[in-house]
Amino acid sequence: MIATAIALQDATKDAVMNKEMISLAYSLYKNKDIMDEREFANAIFDYSAHLSSLTATLVLNAVLTKSQISEMMDTIKEMENMEKDITND
Repeated sequence: MIATAIALQDATKDAVMNKEMISLAYSLYKNKDIMDEREFANAIFDYSAHLSSLTATLVLNAVLTKSQISEMMDTIKEMENMEKDITND
């Protein structure tokens, strides 16, 4: 349990400290004065979405094995196909 908590903490830290994320954050900070409110809001949203996605990916890799991730993805695809079948009927 402690190992899992540490793995989650490390995954979150790795996402936040990711080289690309730091570059994106720096770019946002550096260019904030030349963007209008809408552009800045969109840029912040994109940054947030990218950070969330990266964090989720790293957390999944920290707590699940590759076979468990593959099984989860197969289940998601199966559920999506079932949804399509239901909505098409």
